[in-house]
Amino acid sequence: MRVPKILACLAAVTMAAARLAADFQIRDGDRVVFLGDSITEQRLYTTYIEAYALTRHPNWKITFRNVGWGGDTAWLRQRAHPDEGQLFKAEGEELSAKVTDAVARGLGRDVLPLKPTFVTVKFGMNDHSYQKFRPDIFRAYARSQTEIAKVLGKAGARVTFLTPQPIEERRPDPDNDERNQSLRKFSDGLRAVSETTGAGFVDQFMPFMKLMLDARAENPKAFIGGGDAIHPGPSGQTLMAWAVLKGMGASPLVSTAHIDASTQTAKTEACTVSGVKLTDGVLSFDRLDACLPMPIDPRAEAALKLAPVLAELSRLELKVTGLSAAEYEVHIDGKSIGKASSKELSEGWNLSNVGGPITQQAREVLAAVFAKNDVFFNRWRNVQLYNLPGWARGADIESQRQAEVARLDAQIAEQESRLEVLRKPVSHRFELKPIQP
Repeated sequence: MRVPKILACLAAVTMAAARLAADFQIRDGDRVVFLGDSITEQRLYTTYIEAYALTRHPNWKITFRNVGWGGDTAWLRQRAHPDEGQLFKAEGEELSAKVTDAVARGLGRDVLPLKPTFVTVKFGMNDHSYQKFRPDIFRAYARSQTEIAKVLGKAGARVTFLTPQPIEERRPDPDNDERNQSLRKFSDGLRAVSETTGAGFVDQFMPFMKLMLDARAENPKAFIGGGDAIHPGPSGQTLMAWAVLKGMGASPLVSTAHIDASTQTAKTEACTVSGVKLTDGVLSFDRLDACLPMPIDPRAEAALKLAPVLAELSRLELKVTGLSAAEYEVHIDGKSIGKASSKELSEGWNLSNVGGPITQQAREVLAAVFAKNDVFFNRWRNVQLYNLPGWARGADIESQRQAEVARLDAQIAEQESRLEVLRKPVSHRFELKPIQP
């Protein structure tokens, strides 16, 4: 296509992408921070959310940082180290004073220096102390979450609270586990905190619990999360990201192209189609999408059988009518991505995860996000916060620390620049070739 035509196509798909973003809690220009415990520190659900935002909105200027810390709680146990025995006994002004001090120190060191504009806060798993519901612990939890929202709000950041997912022991009735009943009460209480503070709220506890119960109804020994009972693996954390993204208003639409082979015309949404031709039964055209589909971690394919992840978060649809043959082989840029009947094509085929160049590009984005997040974790935890013994401290050591921080910051910036290129959609050549009986 000539340059003016390309620019016109890009303008059209950019406007379409803007319409899709209307209800999404993450916005153009955001500096997003994920705050939480070890489940956040795993850098799985957070990376999937980041990859969704980067691929769905390729022209946005957004950055993401993960400051999850294993064992942490809403009162920032791992960062401020308050006396929990005294914390749980405290009430009223005494409790407020203890919580205010702990939250100020924890956020002041790990979150506020990042100048966040949007923060997701996911605590509760360690907070409930893996036991039957305790009102004294919950009192500290609710007061601490309230303080987190207050401090971040004053710093100019929007806040969305995420509930913990349930514990997945290998039992047929996980909803009767007293720890899950406690987590349910913590989650309900967090909803009340969000209403009081004006923060966003996403309940991933109940969607995950429903998936577990559905799976156990078919197989009492089913284990949907992978990983362990507390820390889901890629499949379970894909399910978590699905619940969180839906709760944050993420759009399912990537783009839609409806090709009428009989008239060689196209109707589109969030993409452009040109050069539609039907020659000797072969349908061909060029397609440029507004964005890429949500990349699915290859280790998490099992999640797609448990929840409508693609249908509800990633619809890259190809719909073709007016075909004469019964079955077709679909090629993108000369590579076969699979076979489909004319009936399937007429109903619409979701190309998000079928393979080929589009899926590959999205997965390259995901891999690059993982790599960037690993560098930031190393920079933050192993360099910035590394605590030397007293005898080893000195100006020379601190200058080396700062030099290493600067080196890693430059590496992160380079990786983010690469992501800017990787997440831009490119035009692809489609060919639908009839399969003869």
